[in-house]
Amino acid sequence: MNRYGHFDALARALHWLMAAMILAMLFIGAGMVVSLAWRPTLLDLHRPLGIAILLLVVVRLVNRLRSPPPPLPADLPAIQKLAAHASHWLLYGLMFAMPLIGWGMLSAGGYPIVLFGGVHLPPIAPHSADLYTLLRPAHTVLAYVLFATVLGHLAAALFHAWVRRDGVFASMARSGKR
Repeated sequence: MNRYGHFDALARALHWLMAAMILAMLFIGAGMVVSLAWRPTLLDLHRPLGIAILLLVVVRLVNRLRSPPPPLPADLPAIQKLAAHASHWLLYGLMFAMPLIGWGMLSAGGYPIVLFGGVHLPPIAPHSADLYTLLRPAHTVLAYVLFATVLGHLAAALFHAWVRRDGVFASMARSGKR
C-alpha cells in the first residue's frame, strides 16, 4: 500500500498485466478446444503465457507481503470482507496451480514443454498415463473455477466502483496522488 491508501505501482501494474494475460489464456484455452486448425498455434501461445503467469504470481505474492493492500472499508459487511479475502487467495492459488498443473500434465503425457525459440522446460512429473488422466481434467475444471472466480472478482470490483463508490476500485485503478 502506498501512502495514499492505494495499491503500490508494482501491485497495480502486475494486477492489470496479469488480468489481461489471464483473460487471454481463457480465450486461448477455449480456442484450443473448439479449433483443431488453430490448436498448434494457440498451444504455442498457451505454454509460455502460462509460465509467465506463474513467474509473475510469485513476484506478485512477494510484493503483496512486502507492501500489504489497503484495508477494506470499515463499513463493509463481514461476509463481504470474508468473500473478498477468500476470492483473492483463491485467485492467487489458481494463478499458481494452473500453470503447474499444465506443466505437470504435459510432463506426465511425455510431451515436450517448448516455450519459444527452442527453449524447453524440464519435466516436473514422471511420464505416467495414470497421472496424465488425473491432471488433464483437473486443468480443465480449474480453468472453469478460475473463469468463475474472475467473473465474481469483476462483478465485485464494479459493485465497489458503481454502487458503493467506496474507493476500493480506485485503490487499484490509480495511484491516489493528486
